[in-house]
Amino acid sequence: MLPGRQLPPGAGGFAVVDVEATGRSPWRHRVVEIAVVLLDGQLRAEGEFCTLIDPVGPVGPTHVHRISQADVVGAPRFREVAPALLELLAGRVLVGHHVSCDQAFLEREFARIGVPLPSIPTLCTLRLARAHLAGAGGYGLSACVEAAGLGWYPAHTALGDAQATADLLRYVTGARPDWSPPLTEAAGLPWPRLGRALSQRQAGALPLIRREAPYGPWPQGVEPPGLVLTALGAER
Repeated sequence: MLPGRQLPPGAGGFAVVDVEATGRSPWRHRVVEIAVVLLDGQLRAEGEFCTLIDPVGPVGPTHVHRISQADVVGAPRFREVAPALLELLAGRVLVGHHVSCDQAFLEREFARIGVPLPSIPTLCTLRLARAHLAGAGGYGLSACVEAAGLGWYPAHTALGDAQATADLLRYVTGARPDWSPPLTEAAGLPWPRLGRALSQRQAGALPLIRREAPYGPWPQGVEPPGLVLTALGAER
């Protein structure tokens, strides 16, 4: 692990994160897909990252996340994407729908490779939805997205969930509250850095495998298009 870095106050923004995992326990199960949607301090999109992850074992509940064992063949292991993830998350407020769950999986995966994460400020859209979507039939992400009228999205894909969470964040904070305190706190935290994995030092690009599906909404009775796996090369 390389020496940490500290960003100047006011830098950064939000990192909307979603993980799909091989099970419910961060201690016993592994991340099998991760997505990060970057937003600036005004919740404007800045970029996104997504890839399947080889969990080095069974992928878990395929009936939920629709990831098969064959899908992760050739996907990077968590250690291989960890340096890029640290760069994406550094200096940002962590956002998620039930963010403590995503945070726990991230912290445990980094702990497995000997990298402790700082105490990141977080923002939970589930909690915000309870206050701003009183008429929702439930507070899972799908129910909140439906109650907000945000349209169909590819649920239980990391990128689809992260994009929908970013849209939900904008919806439930339409008055644009002042996020200066958590943004300043996040920007002032020292973050660890990590060198490339030994297995990647001879490679020119990190192999990423991204699942995507077009957004809706889709008319009643029309089956949404299937997910597409796209192999990408991310420069390191």
